[in-house]
Amino acid sequence: MNWYQLNQKQIERKLHVSTTQGLNKKQVKDRQKQYGLNVVASDKKPSKWFIFLKQFQDFMVFILLGATLIAGLLGEFVDAIAIMIIVFMNACIGFFQEAKAEKALDKLQELSAPMANVLREGEWQQIPSQDVVVGDVIQIESGGRVPADMRIVQTNRLEVEESTLTGEFYPVAKQVEAISGDGLAEQEQQNMAFMGTLVTRGSGIGVVVQTGMNSAIGKIASLMLTTKKQFTPLERRLTELGKVLIIVVIFLTLFVVGIGIYQGHPAYEMFLTGISLAVAVIPEGLPAIVTVALSLGVQRMIRKKAVVRNLSAVETLGCTTIICSDKTGTITENKMTVTDLFVNGKFVTVTGKSADYVGDFYYKKQKITKDFPHLQTILMYGMLCNHAKLMVKKGKYIVHGDPTDGALLIAARKFGIIHTADESFRIIDEIPFDSERKRMSVIVEDEHQRRFLIVKGAPETILPRTNYTLEDGKRKKLESKREIENAIDMMTNKALRTIAIGFRPLQKNEDYSMEFLEKELTFIGLFGMIDPPREGVQQSIEECRQAGIKTIMITGDHAFTAKAIAKQIGLLPEHGKVLEGYELNQLSDSELREVIDDVFVFARLTPAHKLRIVNVLQDLGHVVAMTGDGVNDAPAIKASNIGISMGRSGTDVTREASSLILLDDNFRTIKEAIKEGRNIYANILKFIRYILASNVGEITVMLLAMLAGMPLPLVPVQILWVNLVTDGLPAMALGLDKPQADHMKQPPRNPKEGIFANGLAFKIISRGILIGVVSLIAFLLTYHNDPENLVAARTVAFTTLVLAQLVHVYDCRNDRQLFSIKILDNLFLLFAVISSFFLLLVVIYWAPLQPIFHTTPLYIHDWLLVISLSVLPTLLFYFPKKKN
Repeated sequence: MNWYQLNQKQIERKLHVSTTQGLNKKQVKDRQKQYGLNVVASDKKPSKWFIFLKQFQDFMVFILLGATLIAGLLGEFVDAIAIMIIVFMNACIGFFQEAKAEKALDKLQELSAPMANVLREGEWQQIPSQDVVVGDVIQIESGGRVPADMRIVQTNRLEVEESTLTGEFYPVAKQVEAISGDGLAEQEQQNMAFMGTLVTRGSGIGVVVQTGMNSAIGKIASLMLTTKKQFTPLERRLTELGKVLIIVVIFLTLFVVGIGIYQGHPAYEMFLTGISLAVAVIPEGLPAIVTVALSLGVQRMIRKKAVVRNLSAVETLGCTTIICSDKTGTITENKMTVTDLFVNGKFVTVTGKSADYVGDFYYKKQKITKDFPHLQTILMYGMLCNHAKLMVKKGKYIVHGDPTDGALLIAARKFGIIHTADESFRIIDEIPFDSERKRMSVIVEDEHQRRFLIVKGAPETILPRTNYTLEDGKRKKLESKREIENAIDMMTNKALRTIAIGFRPLQKNEDYSMEFLEKELTFIGLFGMIDPPREGVQQSIEECRQAGIKTIMITGDHAFTAKAIAKQIGLLPEHGKVLEGYELNQLSDSELREVIDDVFVFARLTPAHKLRIVNVLQDLGHVVAMTGDGVNDAPAIKASNIGISMGRSGTDVTREASSLILLDDNFRTIKEAIKEGRNIYANILKFIRYILASNVGEITVMLLAMLAGMPLPLVPVQILWVNLVTDGLPAMALGLDKPQADHMKQPPRNPKEGIFANGLAFKIISRGILIGVVSLIAFLLTYHNDPENLVAARTVAFTTLVLAQLVHVYDCRNDRQLFSIKILDNLFLLFAVISSFFLLLVVIYWAPLQPIFHTTPLYIHDWLLVISLSVLPTLLFYFPKKKN
């Protein structure tokens, strides 16, 4: 039902209600049974215990629990406790994140007004908003929220801010008359007020036409209920790695035990060795390094004005291929700013950012002084015919009121006349703005008690009532309006919102009725204003483009304005298309897939449109980051791979549905987050490369020795020591590496590629095998020189394995430019390597530990052998990168 198309009498007949009496008790009772409570439903919430236990269903957690059992069987209780702490900490982190993740629907309920002023059986009464039913007559007033979707039947300067639905923050003036046209979006239904929106001015009476889940906000909740949460690429990759490691662990344990027993080694010894190698394969530090890397990234992002609600979201940003960004407040400043004036037949340019409240006026690049004809007049009149207030808070000016009125005040402030109006003029009466008249008038008396009318509004409503113009301070008959119309066209072509100013002298004994006042006006000039792009947003969009990331503007604003802004910031290329909501309705999903690559701006969209765009992009294989601030954005934000909400202007609903919150509502922060995400994932890959290559080295030295029928080069306790100490500390420090200079010049990762893509598997296996081979060579040379001293041979092999891994950790930072790596760039890694080497010396030279770890002191010739062999894998695999 298009309720906005019906007049008041049709509404009353349709809903069987009188707007002077309201519903009776029987009608209320019947409708409560029919429609239910006026609340936004939410899905059934799982218990806290269920959420907590669910954290232990991950593949990597299963592996860690298995490692705990193995370590306990080996008597390594410290190892077992450490692993259990890691598992428990990760479970707690996941629990607290997931417990907060589904609060979005609860926040939707909070948007409903707690009480509603309802007319029933001829009496006004306050009732809980959940008891409002279809057909109720509701009174709303400034400062309150609309309790249900209403058809307005009475208005007294009523204005409603509908950003929760439309994303646009300008108050909408409401009207009573029916509106023609089918399928109008909410922002075009000016005789409707929607549940959860905020009344910013005036008051009104309306008839409830939709409640609860049938309301506009309820339909958004329905979209959120049916929207599935996307797994992040990092989650998928870790699951893949876990499956691989499970297979390797099972195979390795059985293989080692089988070969050892076949060669005559004691079954118990082989069982311990097999289990030790299995533990070595499992990188139990992986969840910890992922958590640490992400957490540190989160801390860096907080300093850059971004708050992450979901740790994996940081990594997801790193492989984003498309950013769907809201225009108002994210790409633009969300502050209307006067940039152009047309006065005395001349165009005047106004400089200065809206946030600075300072600027200059120029005519043909010449700075204007106070004596420019009629400039002070138009600024003064724009300030008088105005409801906004310019207040000083902590030494800064802040606008309270309509953004358009605020822009006029700021323009007057820039010219230095902000206080003149209060001292020299007095407002006698006002004819308020409404959406039908599209203008506002005030009767003003100056210090000489002369009265005149000031009219401000849309040029199309001011010009037909204009008969005069100002020339040299005197009224002159306006012979032609062509010059003014051309000026309006020029401003419109620059995507400027135009406001005309006119006036008329009055006598004190004149008729001050509306019909008499607003005619025979004298035209003063035009204001041209725009919501300007944020500083740095153009550069950020270009950097994203260089990084292979497409930016799409998605807005509820008019296509003309959106297109102009998109061109101004370099977002819209020459071949780029702009698609409006009504055009989107005419396309099937398959047709949209064919054209969406060429679309860079979507305008006049509904919540369903935004969700559909996200789904189509994901179907095409894109990783989508979706930004927004209003409730209308929440379903698309939840469905996207990475949902981004606004911290300043965003609603609680949107923030709870998102993974990332921008504290400064700035597009540039998204770019920084993407850079951070790429670095975090790169550091995680460095860790995986280092830890698995080290583990492959441990496996290689053991397997080759066993296949050759030699004594075991390492004992189980040495394997565990390497796995927990040498592997752990440097690997963790890799997560602190700084971003490489070319991070934002590389294309996004393919979200479908495996964790071992781009040659990572080869690097791990080849380097790991070489580390194992040199460790085995060290063992063979030492054992060959003194076959009776097996402990010495094992100590040399053990030491070579450790040092080879410590050298290899620097390969993992950047094997393309190894010798250009600045060691001091990552002091944590340097400290970790030194600490691991020191602990190695303790195990070798401290007598109480020698029998536990089966070691013996090494001599100079041993160290020369160890050092020369441990650097060999790095030297063999390093080739200077060829310059093009």
